[in-house]
Amino acid sequence: MAEEKEHTASSFEDQPPAYDSPEPHVEDGAVLNGKTEEDEPGTNDQAVKISPDLLRMLKAAESRRASEGQDRDNTETSGTDEQVTEALKTDMQIQFSDQKKEFNKLPTKTARRSLSRSISQSSTDSFSSVGSESSEDVSSPKDRIQKNSKGLSDFCIKNIKQADFGRREIEIALQEMPALMVLRKRAGDEKPLAGAKVVGCTHITAQTAVLIETLCVLGAQCRWAACNIFSTQNAVAAALAEGGVSVFAWRGESEDDFWWCIDQCVGAKNWQPNMILDDGGDLTHWIYKKYPSVFKRIKGIVEESVTGVHRLYQLSKAGKLCVPAINVNDSVTKQKFDNLYCCKESLLDGLKRTTDIMFGGKQVVVCGYGEVGKGCCTAVKALGAIVYVTEVDPICALQACMDGFRVIKLSDVIRNVDMVITCTGNKNVVRREHLDRTKNGCIICNMGHSNSEIDLVSLQTAELRWERVRPHVDHVVWPDGRRIVLLAKGRLLNLSCSTVPSCVLSITATTQALALIELHNAPQGRYKQDVYLLPKKMDEYVAGLHLATFDGHLTELTDDQAKYLGISKQGPFKPTYYRY
Repeated sequence: MAEEKEHTASSFEDQPPAYDSPEPHVEDGAVLNGKTEEDEPGTNDQAVKISPDLLRMLKAAESRRASEGQDRDNTETSGTDEQVTEALKTDMQIQFSDQKKEFNKLPTKTARRSLSRSISQSSTDSFSSVGSESSEDVSSPKDRIQKNSKGLSDFCIKNIKQADFGRREIEIALQEMPALMVLRKRAGDEKPLAGAKVVGCTHITAQTAVLIETLCVLGAQCRWAACNIFSTQNAVAAALAEGGVSVFAWRGESEDDFWWCIDQCVGAKNWQPNMILDDGGDLTHWIYKKYPSVFKRIKGIVEESVTGVHRLYQLSKAGKLCVPAINVNDSVTKQKFDNLYCCKESLLDGLKRTTDIMFGGKQVVVCGYGEVGKGCCTAVKALGAIVYVTEVDPICALQACMDGFRVIKLSDVIRNVDMVITCTGNKNVVRREHLDRTKNGCIICNMGHSNSEIDLVSLQTAELRWERVRPHVDHVVWPDGRRIVLLAKGRLLNLSCSTVPSCVLSITATTQALALIELHNAPQGRYKQDVYLLPKKMDEYVAGLHLATFDGHLTELTDDQAKYLGISKQGPFKPTYYRY
């Protein structure tokens, strides 16, 4: 999704528990360390309301002062001011006394008071990807055997008891993913994926759960692992396991756990995959290297990330790609909707949740001006930030200039910017030489595909101190006390620290499902051992399925208009080379 999966092959330290336990909600008047809230210093000096009687008194006094004329002496003015001031103090005391009586009537509970925000009961019941999860169970899911209500145990997740919460998350996502529901309705009886054994490695969120369950409705058998160690929604994984899907994933996996989960999906006894749905190429790479005989029997690969597609083209160029593959990443529906609109909205969500930053007046540099970079720049500019762009491609750089952004080199502005956002898909875009020159408190984060965009290896040195300040937020402190704020340890910000719009992901998920159907049902010989793009007609079909969500209605060409343009009335409406 949206260049939103990091390459996990880079080394990293084991993570502490991703989230602390949620702070309990405390009603007004609750006991805090043996004291009621009214005993807290400074509490009684704030938020005093002015009563209607006082307002009338002030208006009457002002009227009297106006009627006395402009030539009154200073003594009379001083006396009137003192009367008004004294009346104000008296009424404030009366008003606060009444408030205090009402305040003391409120029930109290013995609990810890949340200093940051109150969390309602409904929010503590939620087990979403960004919600706090219980830290009571710190054991690895690999150390215990769990069973769902049907007695099945072919899965490895955090806690099967969270399945009900995960089901609610999936039902919410369903409302914003209409195209997959249409696909279920139209093709559910035909079972176009009957006989397909799909092994998948994607983000495991409520949105991808809708895709996985759609594939099952269409006749496929599925086994799934996560492509990102931080993006798994544990409750959603539990809901999938409860529904019979073999899921091997949990939030906060180590690197060893990551590869172990992939191996559990591929190396299962009495089950061999014949289709691959990948996000980043890690699954494809693992099967190619460790299970070459299985790889040769794969009917097709569907890949949705820029890095995964790059790996496929490398295999094809070397003559080692022995199965057909469809490149979803470069489809119009993926590039123009998922990459652009998804990142534009989810970037701000992730930054606000982790840093509470105000963007107005901040200086932000965005590295890369592809579709993801365009979305990021648009988002932060809309909130009043001063935005700079770095680019290597002159075409993208010129686009940034004409969109009103200043194109610079990172080394020229790194001393002054408040935030650096990477979204290039490259490696070592932000290096130690840059990080050594940042201003104190500069926020460093990644919205691109790979976790190698920020050179974190160079920060693993003895003179630098790492401090975990909140989930997915680390301070890296230099000897002189200067620090940077590193988010998600350089991994994908939006899916590590927030959520993404279901509607946009519905577009990509529908494209992936259609690509699997196409490869599974294609007659022998239609596709060679190469990488293919989706036909334009399929992109238009996916887009059309989502128009109803926005109450959009297409204008139909007349016969004469279609003849004039030289196209069919049903499309495709643009040639393959057209750039939207």
